[in-house]
Amino acid sequence: MPGDQANDAVRGGSPDSAVDRVADFYGAYIDAVNDGTDDLGGELRAHYLTEDLRQRLAAWEEVNHADGVLRAQDVPTQWEVCCHDSGAGHLFTTVTLTWGAGPDAGHTRLAVQSDLSTKLISDIEDG
Repeated sequence: MPGDQANDAVRGGSPDSAVDRVADFYGAYIDAVNDGTDDLGGELRAHYLTEDLRQRLAAWEEVNHADGVLRAQDVPTQWEVCCHDSGAGHLFTTVTLTWGAGPDAGHTRLAVQSDLSTKLISDIEDG
């Protein structure tokens, strides 16, 4: 397929891994937003995000007129999730979003917090 690289052919994950769940969420969410799939983005938020975070994102989105999960009005061309740290019942990951392609592509980083007991994403901030 165009755009696919040989090293991207095999992927894995585990429902027990909070890092995998963050990656699964961002992959599916970006696909849903990019595809314009009606209610899927909201359904993914309901499944992967805490209620408190969903409420805070709604307030952020109203003020900023952008998607709070992506912290942008556009859809990134790529995403990457890396484990950053864990402690006090939380996992901290860094989500790197790529905007555009080639040498002029831009990148933004998001700091994403997950609760280890529920594996739900409980905070998203600019990284």
